[in-house]
Amino acid sequence: MLKDIPQTPVTDVAIAIVPVVSVDDENPEEALWQVYILNLKDEPIDNVIVSSKGYGSYQGESVKTSVLRQYLGTIEANSFMQVEAIQKKVTGLNNEYWVSFYINKDIFDKKYVFLPETINEDFYTNIPLINLRGVMIR
Repeated sequence: MLKDIPQTPVTDVAIAIVPVVSVDDENPEEALWQVYILNLKDEPIDNVIVSSKGYGSYQGESVKTSVLRQYLGTIEANSFMQVEAIQKKVTGLNNEYWVSFYINKDIFDKKYVFLPETINEDFYTNIPLINLRGVMIR
């Protein structure tokens, strides 16, 4: 049963969203961000699967994006991989990334949710490994 499944916390794995096309006053809808998964551990993580979706309200209407599932394989120690690109119009939604992976024979998973309007400069931080500024959840 559920009580028999170990609930091991995920540490040193993060999701970061970094701008690749900056927002300007003339074309704010053309802004583009790249989503990365970071393995900050000193060991690789294997069989990495990322499920992503957006949901919430856009221009007063309820919106859900498609659910994307990606198999990323192995992410080496202290490295990162690109997950997807997102457009300006989805930054006002909840952006959810569910990450599952193995270390040895143990399975881990964690949900990362970027709340509406948090993907902006007010919340930028230095992203380790990538050496760029963006928004990150550990």
